[in-house]
Amino acid sequence: MRKFLSALSLVALFPAIGTVPSQAATDKFVTPNEVVDAAPESDWQRIAPNDLMVMDLAPDTRGKPRRVVIQLMPAPFSQGWVGNIRKLVAAHWFDGIAVVRVQDNYVVQWGDPDGETPGKAKALPAGLAGPTEKDYVAQLDERLRSTFVQRSAKEAGRTAALPTNPDSYLPNGLSLFDRGWPLAADGRVGWPVHCYGMVGVGRNLSPDTGTGAELYTVIGQAPRQLDRNIALVGRIIAGMEHMSSLPRGTGPLGFYETPAERTRIVSVRMGNDVADLAAYEYLSTESASFAAYVDKRANRKDSFYIQPAGGVDICNAPVPIRVVTP
Repeated sequence: MRKFLSALSLVALFPAIGTVPSQAATDKFVTPNEVVDAAPESDWQRIAPNDLMVMDLAPDTRGKPRRVVIQLMPAPFSQGWVGNIRKLVAAHWFDGIAVVRVQDNYVVQWGDPDGETPGKAKALPAGLAGPTEKDYVAQLDERLRSTFVQRSAKEAGRTAALPTNPDSYLPNGLSLFDRGWPLAADGRVGWPVHCYGMVGVGRNLSPDTGTGAELYTVIGQAPRQLDRNIALVGRIIAGMEHMSSLPRGTGPLGFYETPAERTRIVSVRMGNDVADLAAYEYLSTESASFAAYVDKRANRKDSFYIQPAGGVDICNAPVPIRVVTP
């Protein structure tokens, strides 16, 4: 049975999230969206354009443009693959490739359609890194490692021992948010998790780990069994509807069987090279607003809900993203 991440214990256990919201602050709003709408400007963090990868797909059947914006993963996670992706974008390598696979309730995958055909595969730029399987996880800094130190109720200033949040896929570990990203951690190491919209690196069988030239995004229920088995390099923050609505592939694993079924990728550029790119911000996961937002995700009391769940899975508390005027 899936364990739930309690909103109270999420805030109490992880110093990365910040202050537990007061009951008065929590009761002031009814829905998660009300919390987000009322969040002060100081609780929002701008996403740097050079951390955004802008992918323009071929227009849809009505001629409407389709743009997908991907925020790349920050250090210390997956940096070998992220560095490769930056080199691939700089070389315009992604231009002209295609979406090759759409598997229902699982992933959309894009890459070189001839990548497995000897003599036809698109040449990769020189100087790509070769990350290994050990790079699926990263050492946590002391701020996050401290969440695993056993502290007494007295030290924590509480009337009871700090609660624990065992992860569904990690009985001895924890789920947490840090700097806007959903993570799992065990002791001194942590890793990003496969929530809806996360972007990962396609690979062949182990020990292959992929280069970053073949990517996928999650379009179904979070396939957390992939955590620590494939590199996650980012998440889609805009244009997800263009990926999730693509026709499903009819071949094995959702691969398209004919070239006509594929969606062509016109261009991929870094955000600082796209003149008309909107500005994006995320709700700081270290803010009291985010803590109140998670509380409302876990304890819905608006008129539609009969019974509050009392908890929320980490992938069911997506970090709010907004578009702002530059």
